[in-house]
Amino acid sequence: MKSIVILISGRGSNMRSIVEAGMPARIAAVISNQPSAGGLAYAAERGITTAVVDHKAFDSRAAFDEALAAEIDRFTPDLVVLAGFMRVLGEGFVRRYANRLLNIHPSLLPSFQGLHTHRRALEAGVKVHGCTVHFVTPALDHGPIVIQAAVPVLPGDDEDRLAARVLAEEHRIYPRAVQWFIEGRLDRKSTRL
Repeated sequence: MKSIVILISGRGSNMRSIVEAGMPARIAAVISNQPSAGGLAYAAERGITTAVVDHKAFDSRAAFDEALAAEIDRFTPDLVVLAGFMRVLGEGFVRRYANRLLNIHPSLLPSFQGLHTHRRALEAGVKVHGCTVHFVTPALDHGPIVIQAAVPVLPGDDEDRLAARVLAEEHRIYPRAVQWFIEGRLDRKSTRL
């Protein structure tokens, strides 16, 4: 059975969608960089091991990345899933988990990389917005795309309404991408770092 470690920073709604999908994999741990992350309580209530590697306790990104990797490696995961994990990870960390590190981003990549995607989509006047699951590479939000989902941008939308529709699609497609990984249906050899 494949083993998964999920990284979160907040409420963990994408982590929940993966846990509740009931796929044939073991969620070995949920790890957060935020001690107060709401998703930790959810995971613990379901008997999933939780851990915190607080990024504020480290004086450099490299030191944090190394400590985070050491915690992840305790669980020997086949897959590491970034589910609302709000830290940029360094090149060494990304290479360590090459071809087995997935992220979900709230835009239709390559559009609107980085933060504030819903606001930027509204400001740009796009008619379609969405989300993307991709393999992580050292270039931020540039990894090979696994799956995307689109939602219409409706008249009168604000950031919150648009974000809610996008989040519903994230919860639908992220478990699907993880399932594909578990089933060996993703061509990970095509991911070049």
